[in-house]
Amino acid sequence: MAQVLQGFKVLDFTHVLAGPIATNYLCQQGADVIKVESGKGDTMRNYGGQTFADGMGPSFISVNAGKRSIVLDLKDEGHLEVARKLVKWADVVVENFRPGVMDRMGLGYAACRSINPSVVFCSVSGFGQSGPLKGNPAIDQIIQSMSGLMTLSGEPGSPPVRIGFPVVDTFTGLLGAFAMMSALLQRERTGQGQYIDVAMMDAAMVMMVSVAGPWLAGGVRPQKQGNLGYSKSPTADTFPTGDGDLTLGAVRQDQYEALCRVVQREDLITDARFADRYLRQQNAAALRAEIIRALATRSAVQWEQLLNDGGVAAGAVRDLPAALALPHLQTRRLTQPARIEGSQAQVLNTGFWLEHDPTGTDRPPPRLGEHTREVMAQLGYTPQEIDALCGLPAKAQPITH
Repeated sequence: MAQVLQGFKVLDFTHVLAGPIATNYLCQQGADVIKVESGKGDTMRNYGGQTFADGMGPSFISVNAGKRSIVLDLKDEGHLEVARKLVKWADVVVENFRPGVMDRMGLGYAACRSINPSVVFCSVSGFGQSGPLKGNPAIDQIIQSMSGLMTLSGEPGSPPVRIGFPVVDTFTGLLGAFAMMSALLQRERTGQGQYIDVAMMDAAMVMMVSVAGPWLAGGVRPQKQGNLGYSKSPTADTFPTGDGDLTLGAVRQDQYEALCRVVQREDLITDARFADRYLRQQNAAALRAEIIRALATRSAVQWEQLLNDGGVAAGAVRDLPAALALPHLQTRRLTQPARIEGSQAQVLNTGFWLEHDPTGTDRPPPRLGEHTREVMAQLGYTPQEIDALCGLPAKAQPITH
């Protein structure tokens, strides 16, 4: 059998992060993704100053492995005709320019639907294709700021702080991939294409359902909680140990009692101040001091093992390299070789398992324009026509967006 999306064709006009993450999920499930780039290429190709021998940066290879790259100057009529032929070929067209840019180039949804009536067309933008903010430029940290996300991180009373990676870009890409697969499933049933409008601002709100939901349903205003868990249980928090920090997840009464037994403080079970979850919340500072005292006798990693063996959720605080090096993750097919010659680089897989025909790709990320001639030949262009098109113009210009 083939991968889930084997045989599906995706025309990818996206760049930087949210859009490429979305198409990465499709590619990792077998779709043939053609990445359309200007002569300068996706900004992420050399983002961060570090590149491999072939000129690709780590941020680029992380979300573009397995795709094919074609360079087109969409201001040139000959190249625009190539793009139109690709639209006719494609099952899905994805773009993440500012609203209106694709329409001005003659490749918006209406134009693409006239070429390919069953096409699934997905637009990814900061604020969506409608509303008073639709024209505003947006990057991840702007959305983190405007959405309220930055007011949720940190200790109570601390200033706003962004989450330390592009979390909105990442979730927007995942949401976009889900939307496109949903539209493809609908098309399989009805034969009809679909227009998808994915906005980073909307995605941020959906991602915050655990705090946005209570506000919408009951007027419960979210507050900064530091490392305290969603349950607000004082034993669902992060604590110092004899070596390193440890996060506990003891919420229920039985979990609290198991925690006390493992740390050899059974007296805390019968202590009237901590008899139930409500009393523990009222006396949180005193309980925290007792737990810290008990945890000082071992390291975070040692406690992690002992507590988990005792039925208490616990995890030592690790940095990212240490987390990725966990033996457990080596069994989870979470990473795969990037297939870059002379490199041991790895990229992430989709993060889920399928029983058969698993996700992943054995193709490397594409060099800029690496597949231009190959793709044009597949569209029926002769070698002479390809030579002429690839010679015009000498240097493609980036699209203004």
